[in-house]
Amino acid sequence: MKFVGIIPARYSSSRFPGKPLADMAGKTMIQRVYEQVKLVLDDVWVATDDVRILDAVEAFGGKAVMTSADHRSGTDRCKEAYEKIEKTFDVVINVQGDEPFIQPRQIEELKSCFNSKDVELATLVKPFRKKDGFDVLFNNNSPKVVINKKDEAIYFSRSIIPYIRDAKHTEWLDKHTFYKHIGMYAYRVDILKEITLLPQSSLELAESLEQLRWIENGYKIKVGYTDLETIGIDTPEDMEKALKMLNI
Repeated sequence: MKFVGIIPARYSSSRFPGKPLADMAGKTMIQRVYEQVKLVLDDVWVATDDVRILDAVEAFGGKAVMTSADHRSGTDRCKEAYEKIEKTFDVVINVQGDEPFIQPRQIEELKSCFNSKDVELATLVKPFRKKDGFDVLFNNNSPKVVINKKDEAIYFSRSIIPYIRDAKHTEWLDKHTFYKHIGMYAYRVDILKEITLLPQSSLELAESLEQLRWIENGYKIKVGYTDLETIGIDTPEDMEKALKMLNI
């Protein structure tokens, strides 16, 4: 199968305006994301709504395409970008533009989900670890996933799911393996076109999680597993932590 990586990157951000262009030890954040994805995929594009990001990507030798500023999600931006690239691929991999520490083997795991021709969509999950503590599990900015025996996502929630009856919260991680959603998606191209035509669903609006729209409309999301933590950068404070990880 032929895969293309698309990295949605918006300039506007209420908590960190212009963050794709934030400096990380001499490289912009978007360059660091691009270089990680390029280790695995031959064709990688940044999909942006701002010419400053496009110019920055092309300046380091990357490929970028302008997309509308009105998209409601990265998935919608990926779909427009794919149509503008004017090349043929089987699967689009959507890597968030604020994930400079994404690892090649995480992308490889996502690709492997499509070894079955029946897979429509795929994403990654990571088990919560007991040593991280219950507070990490309780964080509503870290969506949880329930998975069936076919390694398909049944539901995503900002709440802790499942609820462990007759056990203290501090014991829940002893009773069940909870999974954290890693927000990287892969879509078969025909499915990407279909899901971007769907109206927002009631579950999506309730949880503010676009993948619930796909499940609510009957699509299957294959799950790949990773033991690697990803660190998204949402605020300047997050960037300070990220720079420490780079040993700067």
